[in-house]
Amino acid sequence: MAERWTCVQNRLLAALPPPDRELLTPHLQRISFEADMVLVHSDDELRDVYFPHDGAVAFMLDMPDGQTVATALVGREGAVGSLSVLGPSRSPVTAVARVAGTASHISAAHFHSAYMQSSAIRQIVQVHSRALLLQLQHVAACNALHPVERRMARWLLQLHHIVPDGVLPLTQEALAQLLGVRRTTVTLAMARLRTAGAIKSDRRGLIEINRARLDSLACECHAMMQARIDRMYAQELSEARIAIERAHAAGNAPGQLGKRAK
Repeated sequence: MAERWTCVQNRLLAALPPPDRELLTPHLQRISFEADMVLVHSDDELRDVYFPHDGAVAFMLDMPDGQTVATALVGREGAVGSLSVLGPSRSPVTAVARVAGTASHISAAHFHSAYMQSSAIRQIVQVHSRALLLQLQHVAACNALHPVERRMARWLLQLHHIVPDGVLPLTQEALAQLLGVRRTTVTLAMARLRTAGAIKSDRRGLIEINRARLDSLACECHAMMQARIDRMYAQELSEARIAIERAHAAGNAPGQLGKRAK
């Protein structure tokens, strides 16, 4: 049974001024997700929106031959299903948990209603969409230009950024799905990273990260991408919050325009 979630650990929800967040709070429920749990299947209608508080969710592109490849990772800085506000649509990807965690869940219908009433909610959706697009562009370029060992290091660094723990619960099968390669390729790449002292791993699927050494072996994509996303979030969310709080102080509360129109 899902429980009401009151703590704001998701960065997007935390960026909302309290009056705007209150449009969502009555409908937010806490859920837990385990590793490998599917939140959204490819081609499913987008009926739900998830705001992770911890853990990590991968957007997986399913190919006709049965292979998969990750296109993006989402953690507490983002959301799953937020583009449902654009209208009824089906998911182009499968959203699967790669690291277990918790999230705030809301129906797409309730989220869309709040979105229409609040310029602040519209703003966080726009910022998140731009950050997600930026990530997709970097991942596409990285997949085309860099060898599998460097790409694996990038995914591990990205997961470590989202889940800042020295040990990541990540099996070779999960890594193979992220990278879109055979498991034997993952085994060879992990052996090289272990030899370089960048990781330690065991048969339980736990990978211990040596951040400094992993940084030295990864391509430049993660550092470049994360710096741009961090700058985008810090600047745009901060500017939006200031503008919206000024509007609230002037008496333009969420939903006020709709009330006046009546």
